[in-house]
Amino acid sequence: MSDQTEAPSITAPGEVRVRRALLSVSDKRGIVDFARGLADLGVEIVSTGGTAKELASAGLTVRAIDDFTGFPEIMDGRVKTLHPKLYAGLLAVRDNPEHLRATSANDIEFVDLVCVNLYPFERTAARRGVGDAEVIENIDIGGPTMIRAAAKNFAFSAVVVNPESYDAILQELGETVGKLSLETREALAAEAFSTTARYDTAISRWFGEKDADFPPQYVRAYEKVTDLTYGENPHQRAAYYAQVGARTHLMSMVKQHHGKQLSFNNLLDLEAARTMVRDFEVPAVAIVKHNNPCGVALGGTVLDAYQNAFACDPLSAYGGVIALNRKVDRATAEALNGQFIEVLIAPAYDEDALEVLTSKKNVRILEDGERRTQSFGEPEVKQVDGGLLIQDRDTAKDPREAMEVVSAKRPTDAEWDDLLFCWRVAKQVKSNAIVLVSGLKTIGIGAGQMSRVDSVRLSLEKCRVDPAGSVLASDAFFPFADGPELAVEAGITAVIQPGGSIRDDEVVAAADAAGIAMVMTRRRHFRH
Repeated sequence: MSDQTEAPSITAPGEVRVRRALLSVSDKRGIVDFARGLADLGVEIVSTGGTAKELASAGLTVRAIDDFTGFPEIMDGRVKTLHPKLYAGLLAVRDNPEHLRATSANDIEFVDLVCVNLYPFERTAARRGVGDAEVIENIDIGGPTMIRAAAKNFAFSAVVVNPESYDAILQELGETVGKLSLETREALAAEAFSTTARYDTAISRWFGEKDADFPPQYVRAYEKVTDLTYGENPHQRAAYYAQVGARTHLMSMVKQHHGKQLSFNNLLDLEAARTMVRDFEVPAVAIVKHNNPCGVALGGTVLDAYQNAFACDPLSAYGGVIALNRKVDRATAEALNGQFIEVLIAPAYDEDALEVLTSKKNVRILEDGERRTQSFGEPEVKQVDGGLLIQDRDTAKDPREAMEVVSAKRPTDAEWDDLLFCWRVAKQVKSNAIVLVSGLKTIGIGAGQMSRVDSVRLSLEKCRVDPAGSVLASDAFFPFADGPELAVEAGITAVIQPGGSIRDDEVVAAADAAGIAMVMTRRRHFRH
């Protein structure tokens, strides 16, 4: 065609009528109905591969992509849309006379709308035992290119990447004689670029983590789960996002039965409480306030565990987040109902238990239906000004066999049980952490102090019972003997700590002088 051919007429941004649509989807939910709706509006349907077959089998008239481009689909579909006739039709700026003359001179047909979703790379890469070749084959090339082209040129070409958008698109096209507003086009473009960013993030992450635990670029994508009432304080806005591709997340499979919307602080404390009780196979309850436990206990029943956890620090438990690792029955619900609770989470509730608990208007009652284990290979991330701190998660179990009794006196069997329980709890307390335990229940917790001896003093001050005969856990070594000596004066009979101080000999000597048992784990558990 010569340059003298009459150019198409100039069209203002947002005034393009959708006359031709290209549909090429991996997720075929709703695509037949969407295509039928477009066809009923007089839109020509161009399609590729499996999508074209799906539409044709439903009785729709479909123009094949190779007819549109004049070039066949080749290499098992790896090359089918990568052609200048398609991208010129998508990218033409229709109020630019030079662009319009170029389309006319090169027999370019406009594409007004593309509906594309991508090969399931994330799902494929997450499968157990999948080979690299199959993962790589699920890296979509043409799809992201089409999405980005249409999104860049949103003033003249619309892009649809989400099946949930189909009905709204058809409704607007029907109400406006085949047009989509500029506002709608821009919103669709924003969603489209988020989609390709997420997709490229997943691919980059897969390649980056094949050979390096801490790759040169740390890329992740997150999707908003919900807006929150506010942040740590009422003047701060907040939302909760879940990491794309994570096996589980804080609110996955969690059902809210009752109560107000969850807050930023609720979610922080919820994670801490649930982490504590998930670590135990027997009935366990944790009560958390300001991201620290104010009571943790095991019991023969979940009611016993709750009563013992609550007894540790009833004053601090007011308005706390409570996690249980067993179903809540009516008796436990009645005990819980005697306390002001911000959030309650358990794996299940008896119907009569819910009747009791929902009698209070504001308590947030959550049911934790998540049975999948957390992906412990996923690192822990903390945000700092302009950057991220990334580390392995502290998932170490510290079995008894790896611990060393360093004192002359050895722990009794009952002391061993309390020491191991105490050590697990201390791991979840903000450092410097000191935890006192008696009978598989905390009786005093000293958290977040700048001095370890102050944490010992605080844990003793918090005791509502005589600490004599209890055991003590310290999340890191004692730099001096003053901490254990203070505990010994109160009647502590056994201590568990990592060791590693240059004054370990002095600390052990103090234990021996007092006739108490001391166990070193050789591993600390700071939690800042």
